[in-house]
Amino acid sequence: MDDTFAQRPVAAWYMIAAFVSLAVMALGLFGMFMHVTTDPATLPLDQRALFEAEPKWVLAASGAGFMAGFLGALMLVLRRRAAERMMLVSLAAMIVWMAGMFSTPSFRDLLSTDQIAVLLAVVAITWTIFWFARHSRQRGWLR
Repeated sequence: MDDTFAQRPVAAWYMIAAFVSLAVMALGLFGMFMHVTTDPATLPLDQRALFEAEPKWVLAASGAGFMAGFLGALMLVLRRRAAERMMLVSLAAMIVWMAGMFSTPSFRDLLSTDQIAVLLAVVAITWTIFWFARHSRQRGWLR
């Protein structure tokens, strides 16, 4: 018999990973809040051009992704099954965010290599937290 997905006791490292996930998503949500409340007139010209070239739907997708990610990570801390679904919503929104940035020529042409690396890292971290939520549900650690 295959015991791969049999219910197991909660791993000792679970809460550490859940709180780290929550901290990462809280940081992303804080960054999103700072981005939304920034006055473009206070930015240097290169950053202002990037800020003004960003389509509103791309901004909305990133906001939805960070909000769903924060709620999903909070559900991981609370050990709720809905964490996996919320992290899936977050991952989907982050993929839409990334696709929107790359598909908008006026915005894409202004991105530096470092900014693209950060964008890819955010999506990779979101995928990792989604994988953690899925793994936790499969092991029976979520109620």
